[in-house]
Amino acid sequence: MNLENIQQEIRKQNLDGWLFFDHHLRDPLSYRVLGLNVAKGPTRRWYYMIPAHGEPQGMEHRIERNTLAGLPGEKIAYSSWTEQLAALKKLTAGLKRVAMQYSPMCAIPYVSTVDAGTVELVRSLGVDVVSSAELIQVFEARWSPDALESHLEAGRRVDRVRAAASSSFASAPATAPRSRKWKCRPSCATVSPRPVSSPTAAPSWAATPTPPTRITSPAKK
Repeated sequence: MNLENIQQEIRKQNLDGWLFFDHHLRDPLSYRVLGLNVAKGPTRRWYYMIPAHGEPQGMEHRIERNTLAGLPGEKIAYSSWTEQLAALKKLTAGLKRVAMQYSPMCAIPYVSTVDAGTVELVRSLGVDVVSSAELIQVFEARWSPDALESHLEAGRRVDRVRAAASSSFASAPATAPRSRKWKCRPSCATVSPRPVSSPTAAPSWAATPTPPTRITSPAKK
């Protein structure tokens, strides 16, 4: 974490501070901006305030001490709700406008990771909570000089391939279009229909009727 650059950007955006908060790894942005390496997600809430001027301060639960290890400033320990509230008041003392990972109307869900209840809690202390989207843009989404150069080089290579392909097509000899001859498969050949007998025609067995055989009784003697 480059504290000097972060505080300079906080002042540039007319903010009094940037308040980080997490619980169960809800906000991966905080870990990347602050440079925190956590083996597993915290089961208790932690806060870390970077003011526009002066030394940062943090707050962490007693059973998860050293969650903010490596970061500058005092780390206030808490256990109960009243201790947490008192520590949060100390972190925000004298500050009127601070940024958090919050987006009005969830317009930018990538940034809106702090729950509404926590935002209400901070506001209840008389602090105006605004979105940290512009700060995230600077410290998380902005390309480094090397990344920008890599992007530009990829564009130059794609453009060279495009130019070579266009030149190849332009120099290719023109050829007459080939005509395709369609062959009819046996299945599509014309089949003569079977002769259909007239519905009024007599059946073949009735064409030449056989006269009935007469049965005569034997002559009387």
